[in-house]
This record gives sequence, structure tokens and C-alpha cells, in this order.
Amino acid sequence: MKSNRYRVLAFVMIMLLIFSQSVTAKQHQKPSNKEKKEYQQRVKTAFLKGWDAYKNYAWGEDAVNPIKKGSHNWYQESLLMTPVDAFSTMYLMGLKEQMKEDKALIFSKLDFDKNFEVQQFEIAIRLLGGLISAYQLDGDPRFLALAKDLGDRMIPVFDTPTGIPYRLVNLRTGEISGNGTNPCEVGSMLLEYGMLSKLTGDPKYYDLCKRGVVALYNRRGTTGLVGSWIDCDTGEWKDTRAHISGGIDAYYEYLLKGYLLFGDPELKEMWENCRDAVNKYLVDDGKNGYWMGWADMNDGKRTFTRFGALDCFWNLTNVLEGDHERAEKFQASVYKMWMMEGIEPEAVDYSDMSIPEDAKYYMARPEAIESTYYTWKATGDIKYYQQGKAMFESIEKFCQVDNGYVQLKDVTTKEKWDTLESFFFAETMKYCYLFFAPEKVFDFQKYVLNTEAHPFKNTWDKGWKGNQIGLK
Repeated sequence: MKSNRYRVLAFVMIMLLIFSQSVTAKQHQKPSNKEKKEYQQRVKTAFLKGWDAYKNYAWGEDAVNPIKKGSHNWYQESLLMTPVDAFSTMYLMGLKEQMKEDKALIFSKLDFDKNFEVQQFEIAIRLLGGLISAYQLDGDPRFLALAKDLGDRMIPVFDTPTGIPYRLVNLRTGEISGNGTNPCEVGSMLLEYGMLSKLTGDPKYYDLCKRGVVALYNRRGTTGLVGSWIDCDTGEWKDTRAHISGGIDAYYEYLLKGYLLFGDPELKEMWENCRDAVNKYLVDDGKNGYWMGWADMNDGKRTFTRFGALDCFWNLTNVLEGDHERAEKFQASVYKMWMMEGIEPEAVDYSDMSIPEDAKYYMARPEAIESTYYTWKATGDIKYYQQGKAMFESIEKFCQVDNGYVQLKDVTTKEKWDTLESFFFAETMKYCYLFFAPEKVFDFQKYVLNTEAHPFKNTWDKGWKGNQIGLK
């Protein structure tokens, strides 16, 4: 009897060894070159179909409405959102003909001498970031000249009693307004203004932007978290809810990426303190998965069990720090949310895995695909490559129309939403493409992608020689 037990035990151990070896082999299996080339072309075709819709119905405007064959602008006049946002993706895809026509449009039509106010942070990440990246990738000095003109027109927002920038600025007069703001609109321009300082040799852009970042950080709650809304004049918090979703997300993202790009040790200190607070108070690891919820910035008590599409960005921070265990747990939840209805809703209530009524739409956001891409590159596990492929197929199936791509009003019914914003070209298609692109096309260890997925490259001595701002 004893010998039989030993035989059974030996058999089980051998089978477990074989199984573990097969799992390991599967994890490190590489997709075939044939398949990757097929999907490279399919993603390029999708990008070009969207771009052709823009050319046919919205040329010279901010964005396209494919179904009605029309266009829309963010403000009274176009600022060429789609052409500027699309350029870095065209470059990585090697679309030389489209780059040529895009440059001709930008240099003939883009003019920032406009007598209306704009939302400074959105313009910074899309246009300022897009122009700076285009300059680094393409080398045409006219891109940098446009970026400097834009930066000079927006920099008055930092002239406030606390250093926390206002939200809005008139591009012609420099008049500022919007003295209430959120952390994202305080800090998620640091890469763009920092790059402008490095490339022009003028430190004012980075120094002023960082002053606002530090002012907000010094007002964080007793948990170490920042809240949702703050008065720029007094520094008083008007909303103490803490989370990593829209309104806060890229504030945290840019602390880490700013350190990686510029080598500023104060950004590293701020990032590590904020990261630890997020992991302590916002992580909600339960029966339905590994999520990030909402809590009060002062007492840390849970206030909301909502996880949004924008929250998916957090996984790139796990990867960039080498925390693959957290990255894989987080990614499992990201993919779970995406597959609930075959394509991602704007948010879920993870307490019961329901989709709130106000969050049933899909804006063609990239963050879930971005999270999947980073996890794939970090682990080499082919399942994340397969997840990225499935996400692209979802967009093909549900967002494609005869003459372009659109968003969805309702992921449960797949009702179309006749609009396509510029980040579809800047981010969504770029991350889809990078899953299948040759390794030489992009090395994410050499570049830092801004929150609009525009590549920035360090071209200077990274030894930090800047001034210390003064953390509390």
C-alpha cells in the first residue's frame, strides 16, 4: 500500500512538473511574425480609415463626425487638434505621405493668436506635447517655434497667490480665469513645460509649473492623498474625495514620469509618498478583483467603489517601477472590465460589477490598452498580447462605421456616438500598433510617453542641477 502511495505521489509530481513547464512555455511563447505583420497592417488600415474621414469631412477643423460627414471644434475656431495629435503616431507607423500633408496643414493653418480662452491643461497635453514630440521625432524647427509661442501664451495661468495655476487662459490677451481646479490640471503639464524648458534653454516653464505641483503636494491630506477640487487663490480644498480617476490621474502619473525624464529628486520623493498613500488607502483587493476605489483624503475612509476607464493608467506606474505582481493583478481587473460587454464602459461599480447608468459609454479611450501593452512588455506573457489583440478587435467590431470610426453611447446596446476625438489617433491607435510593431520602431525604455502618448526623449545630461523648490 505504501509503495502504491509513493507511485501515485510520484505520478502527481511528474504531472505537475509537466504542467508547470507547459504553462511557462506558453507564457514565454512569442506571437508569430506573420501574425504580427498582419495586425500591423490592420491597425495602420484602421488609423488611415479614421484619418481619411478627417480629411474628407473635417479638414482644418479640430475633430470629425463621420456619420453625419461633418466636423466640430473645441472653441470658436479650430486649433487643429487632430492633425497635431495624430503626427507622432504617423511617424511611428512610417506614414510618410500622411506626415507630409499633415505638416503642410499645420504650418499653413495653425495660429495661436486667438481671442478666446482655452482649458490650459488639455491644450498642453495635446498641442504643446504634440508639437514638442513632433519636433523631436521629425526635427523640423517650426514645430518647436509653434510650441514656444503656445507655451508663452499659456504661461500666465501660473501667476496666482499660491502658485497653483488657474484653469483657463485667453491665448491673445493672457487673461486668466477659473480659480477652482483639480490636481490633474495642476500637474499634468509638467512634462510638456519641462521639455519646453530643456529644448529652449529657458527654465521658467518648468519652474513655474513645478511650483504649482509642489504647492498642491504640500496641501495633501493627512493620508498623503490629494483631493478632487482646490481653490487656486487660497489653497483651500473644496472637495476632499481622493481617487486616481479623471481630475487626479495624471497628477500622479507625471510625478513618476517627470522624475524618469528629468531626474529631479524632489519629484521622486513626491511620487514615492503619493504611491504609498494610494496603495494603502485606495487599493480594494476583494472577491471581485483588484481595484482602486475612492476615499477621503484626510481619514482614508472608503467613499465610493467606482473604477473608471481613466484609472487604468495606474498600471504603467506599476510596470515602470518593476512591480510586476501588482501589475498582473491590476491588469486582470482591467481586462475583466473590458470584457463585461465586449468593450469597455466608462466605469464600473466593482462592489457588484454593475455599470452605472451615467457610465455606459465608450469614448474610444486608450488607457486599458495602454495598461495591457505595458504589462505585455514587462512580463512577456503572451496572454497579455492576446488581450491587446482582443481589445483592438473590439474597436474594429463595435466602433467602425462605413466611413470611419466613432465612439459608443452605450456599450450594452452598442449604440453609436457620432464623434471621434483626437486621442483616438494619438493614443488608442498608437498603443494598438505598438503591440504588433517591430521592436526597432519604439523602445519604451528610451522614451517617456506623455499622457497623450506623445514620445519625449531625454537628450541632455540627466544629472539634476535645478533648484530645490521646498517640500513640506
